[in-house]
Amino acid sequence: MFNLQGKTAVVTGGGSGIGKAIAVLFAQQGAFVNIVELSANAGQDTLDTITAAGGQAQVHACDVSQQEQVLATFEAIGKVDILVNNAGIAHVGNVEKCAATDFDRVFNVNVKGVYNCLFSAIPLMKQQGGGVILNMASIASSIGLPDRFAYSMSKGAVLTMTLSIAKDYIKDNIRCNCISPARVHTPFVDGFIAKNYPGKEEEMFAKLSATQPIGRMAKPEEVAQLALFLCSDESGFITGSDYPIDGGFIRLNN
Repeated sequence: MFNLQGKTAVVTGGGSGIGKAIAVLFAQQGAFVNIVELSANAGQDTLDTITAAGGQAQVHACDVSQQEQVLATFEAIGKVDILVNNAGIAHVGNVEKCAATDFDRVFNVNVKGVYNCLFSAIPLMKQQGGGVILNMASIASSIGLPDRFAYSMSKGAVLTMTLSIAKDYIKDNIRCNCISPARVHTPFVDGFIAKNYPGKEEEMFAKLSATQPIGRMAKPEEVAQLALFLCSDESGFITGSDYPIDGGFIRLNN
């Protein structure tokens, strides 16, 4: 089950965290994985992990917010069976603490970056008779989170782009779904805590973990396993759906 042998996958932001976990797992399952990162160095660790395990992968340096770069990257890749739009950035603050430059920065990566990859990949998928797209949304797509104005805006857009793509391209045999994680323990989380709460790292980590009813953060590998299912043939009847992976946050946090 969940065999990706012979498939070509593209994972944006595949150099660390959730993206790395997805890229590594997809390669283990037989896919040739194209790691799209801002620089080649940013994707090198993932590439090394995959090749050391006998998998196949390649790194592409590309700023997903720049359409010309994205188009050139997908043209070089040529064949895209699976696209995982994972690249994204965060911002902390309500609307009063969100400067225009902050808003634009988040929009350009989290929204325009997804659009650019969709714009580039879908014609390739249509030519080859279909494909699978998985977008990385967030629980912030569905519920209000404090001090996450720009981030929530961007992830709400990811959710609705998912629905639009699924509707428009169902007859082209292109499926499109999204995943909405709650907090996931990634290097970004560790860096955020260290930067904003120096000397209180353990306390803040425990506090953030406890916001999920299940009592901990997700592991990147757990998100990757859900991604594998949604990008495999076993989920062939699923499209236009959002999958929270949140430790009960949305439904049980009352």
